Amino acid sequence: MNFSHLVSLASSLASHGLLCLRFTCKGLNLVYRTKAYNAVLAYVKSNEEYRVAGAFLAGRSMSSRAATSLMRTASEQDDSFIQGLICLSYPLHPPKAKSKLRDEDLLLITKPALFISGSADEMCDKTLMTNLVRKIKAPVKIHWVENANHGLTAKGKTLEDVLSEVNEQTLVWIQQTLKSEMA
Repeated sequence: MNFSHLVSLASSLASHGLLCLRFTCKGLNLVYRTKAYNAVLAYVKSNEEYRVAGAFLAGRSMSSRAATSLMRTASEQDDSFIQGLICLSYPLHPPKAKSKLRDEDLLLITKPALFISGSADEMCDKTLMTNLVRKIKAPVKIHWVENANHGLTAKGKTLEDVLSEVNEQTLVWIQQTLKSEMA
């Protein structure tokens, strides 16, 4: 939750009038994380004090897999509350195990998605991800942070440079997605 990319992104989006709710799940258990994410989402949807019209699901690394699982469910149920998916450093496969793709939920999403990953991410091979995206029926954009690893640390770039790049790409994508929904 306090990962620098998430803190910066939430702050950047909030400064442009987009509410961001951040939370964390301890442990790497995907089922647990997905249930926790779903509970938070259900609360946001049902809260009568603060009416929220829609949401983009987002996560970093394992939490992006949980967000993708929820997006799959939202796609299957044609849930109009969920407007899109944002994945930072999606772990497409374990390190050094490119044959073990984690793509089962991705292939079934029908809502817009943004993936931001490092071009040198040991858990998201660029060629594999590019080929996978071609199979997804929803509109998908991938942004590669040049020379960045899974933690989005990039040789030759400062943390501030990377944060700015991630924030700008995400904000522009959200604005374009919302604009296309209104058209």
